[in-house]
Amino acid sequence: MFDAFVEGAKGGFETAVRIIPYMVGMLVAVSMLRTSGAFDLLIAPVKSFVNLIGIDNRFVETLPVALLRPFSAGGARGFMVDAMNTYGADSFIGKLAAVLQGSSETTFYVVALYFGSVSVKNTRYAIPVMLLADLAGVIFSICICYALWG
Repeated sequence: MFDAFVEGAKGGFETAVRIIPYMVGMLVAVSMLRTSGAFDLLIAPVKSFVNLIGIDNRFVETLPVALLRPFSAGGARGFMVDAMNTYGADSFIGKLAAVLQGSSETTFYVVALYFGSVSVKNTRYAIPVMLLADLAGVIFSICICYALWG
């Protein structure tokens, strides 16, 4: 039994070494997006559009959480904590940020980690379907939060 454990641990270490380049690349890209202010550039037009059509714009403040979540749980968590520190953890924005954090997956992290670890090059429909599921999670999170705490 111990020999089987050692063989499994050896295989796990080899897998970890194989996926390190994918992990480093993903972490660098997320860090660049977060610190460059790119999310502010993406959010400003959305906020203007929402104001133009006259609907409640509180959800726009949480879009950085929703946009970063497919790339990085830690980065999205950082935006969630920022929203909670700015607006309060019990505010609508704080609650929505928390719900968004838990309602979607780190899509590109999963693709980089799991597909990269087994050397899958052609993901075919996996990424579009995963992103569609993330979008559904975001839309329903916003709707449910407005219904509960609107």
